[in-house]
Amino acid sequence: MIYVGIDVAKDTHYAAVANSYGEVLVEPFAFGNDADGFCLLQSKLAAYDRDELLIGLESTGIYSENLICFLYGSGYHLAVINPIQTAALRKTNIRKTKTDKTDTLLIIKALIVNTYRIYSERDAESLKLKSLCRFRQNLKKSKARLKIHLSGFVNMLFPEFLSLFKSGIHIAASYALLKKHSSPEDIAALRLNSLSTLLSKASRGRFGSDAAEALKGLAKSSVGVKNAYISIQITQTIAQIELLEQQIRELDKLISDTTDELNSVPVYVIICRRFASVRQVYIPPSGRPVSGV
Repeated sequence: MIYVGIDVAKDTHYAAVANSYGEVLVEPFAFGNDADGFCLLQSKLAAYDRDELLIGLESTGIYSENLICFLYGSGYHLAVINPIQTAALRKTNIRKTKTDKTDTLLIIKALIVNTYRIYSERDAESLKLKSLCRFRQNLKKSKARLKIHLSGFVNMLFPEFLSLFKSGIHIAASYALLKKHSSPEDIAALRLNSLSTLLSKASRGRFGSDAAEALKGLAKSSVGVKNAYISIQITQTIAQIELLEQQIRELDKLISDTTDELNSVPVYVIICRRFASVRQVYIPPSGRPVSGV
């Protein structure tokens, strides 16, 4: 068995090659995170039978994903290991140093002394799903920031508005009103019936004529600043929030469908130190594995 350890970084990776006895066959070398770098890596590995090669690298988030996809797509056997394993091995070293070159050899050592699992098609699909989930999380953070900005804009323009919507302004009735009439002057000028109908429809009856009358009274005596530009910021911020909410719903549907497809795959592969020990494990609908299939 020939082991390849790769220490992943943002721009420059390091790799080394050793055999099952720990004898270093290719000293640690650097290669770029680009097409030329990947070609260099392949040229270093070309002298060895691909079926006898096992490439190990740590799970390091987005920096490792393109390399993993490239190697898996090129037909190499991969094992993505937990950084905790190499950290534990580093503690056993006398100097306990961490460098890109030494970590390549630690990764190889982790492959030799620990159990590992071969990277599979299921893992490749899970990697894509993980990327989608990260994007969803970014949208959620953007939405949270916009909500904070919206509260600030409303507080400047119509601070009394917050006293009516005690549970928060980020509800359908509040948004429906602010999208059409964001300034206290506009709300004060509305007919009571029109305001009541708008609130009742948007809140499904939660807010009615009493709330409309109270809101008009607050609008007439508001101490908010008179700035039409803040009204524009309020309406556009709500539009951005609602767009993000729609995008998040679409992502939720896509993530749910992808997860269902992954869960429908009944077989995955487990490996323990040698390819000869590969065995298939059937995963029935109950979710409990049954070995020996």
